[in-house]
Amino acid sequence: MNGVLSNLRPELVWKHFENLTQHPRPSKKELKVVEYVLSVIKKNNLEYEQDSFGNIVVRKPATKGFENLKMVCLQGHLDMVCEKNSDVQFDFENDPIQVYIDNDWVKAKGTTLGADNGIGVAAALAIMESNEIQHGPIEFLFTLDEETGLTGANNLQPGFLKSDVLLNLDSEDEGVVFIGCSGGKDTEGRFNYKKDNLPKDSSSYTLKVTGLKGGHSGLDIHLGRGNAIKILSRLLWNLQEKFEIRLAKIEGGSKRNAIPREAFVDIVVSSEKSKQLEQFVSEFNDIVKNELQTVEPDLKIECESKNLPEFVIDLSTQKNLLNALYALPHGVIKMSADITNLVETSTNLATVTFGDSIVVGTSQRSSVESEKEDIVIMNRCVFILAGADYKHGDGYPGWKPDVNSEILKVFKSTYQKMFGKEPEVTAIHAGLETGIIKEKFPHMDMISFGPTIKGAHSPDERVQISSVEKFFNLLVELLKNIPSKN
Repeated sequence: MNGVLSNLRPELVWKHFENLTQHPRPSKKELKVVEYVLSVIKKNNLEYEQDSFGNIVVRKPATKGFENLKMVCLQGHLDMVCEKNSDVQFDFENDPIQVYIDNDWVKAKGTTLGADNGIGVAAALAIMESNEIQHGPIEFLFTLDEETGLTGANNLQPGFLKSDVLLNLDSEDEGVVFIGCSGGKDTEGRFNYKKDNLPKDSSSYTLKVTGLKGGHSGLDIHLGRGNAIKILSRLLWNLQEKFEIRLAKIEGGSKRNAIPREAFVDIVVSSEKSKQLEQFVSEFNDIVKNELQTVEPDLKIECESKNLPEFVIDLSTQKNLLNALYALPHGVIKMSADITNLVETSTNLATVTFGDSIVVGTSQRSSVESEKEDIVIMNRCVFILAGADYKHGDGYPGWKPDVNSEILKVFKSTYQKMFGKEPEVTAIHAGLETGIIKEKFPHMDMISFGPTIKGAHSPDERVQISSVEKFFNLLVELLKNIPSKN
């Protein structure tokens, strides 16, 4: 290995991770990374199966002396969230991720890194390839299309896995072990509009909200970061009241599971009010920057003159849309009363897309099924009141914590012996495939852990080098201590 990461340790993990960054793997388009994983499997002459959806399970026999341990499954997903800064030219279906080292962190240039879940996959591949690591019988499960609905896990069939224990390697805080996760569901509103002629004597502007941090709509939802769509809709609602603007086009966000970092709109306004509008936008920029200065220091709200559009959307639809965007909830709805600092229920106003209709995408999460349905209905009601058509995704189940888990006890004792302290035991406000896998294979005892990853689902994504070594050494030691079959 002669890549950028070739001097990092553990060498096998970083070798496979850097190779993964060179194989494009957007959700639903993982063919190139699947070919890479299959090449590693075949090189090591291991037994494997691939189901009709494309998920891969690999089986590796126990090393001598460890045959009596329960079979354990190391699990991760092959796809990644594809986000980039607006000024970066990048084709996620063909271009390799450009990685670099910044002190104790590995980062990517202007795009998501794919450490989520590339590091977990790389660790599994390293164990698959190594002849020196001691372990009982192992399965390696690599799923597809996790990031856009956990559909790979959803398509797992009975009998595909033989393991009694599952180690999910898709968590992002070293020293923390997860024993539960939230379930989730999407709610979408569709606004059908008519095309109106432009008002006479008009000027046109593009309004931009940029520079926000964004982030994972579950893991980062409690941090109080700005939502570009909420900021833009607040501005537009006021411009409509004060200057009678008309909308020509509106777009914002890019993924249901990411807090929107950017939003854009084309508007038309009477030419005699244009200077006043420019001044109002400038003042609004100052107001919102003051509100968010601590968490969003790079926020920018800009107003740029542009050529007149061909049409504006009809006024009735415009008002309904802006009322809905302003009213739709966003952020934490309830904190857990049982686990400190855990978000129990939240909702993310995620996307606005413009085409023959205007589609608003939202996502709801909760570790309590009844609360998840409650916040789903709240979003639906906003769309109903605004005259939009709505629909829901299929959703996915949560994973109920088991504080008496056998593998949890092994993890805690192993961590204590290695690092001289107790790990933090908690649940995660995000959808993990463990919830679905547990539903399909209820006998499985499972935990989730990983190295430290910051900024997942955004171009700020980075993985801490020192934590990867701790994570991998812990995983190796854990494999020797899996409970016996009897």
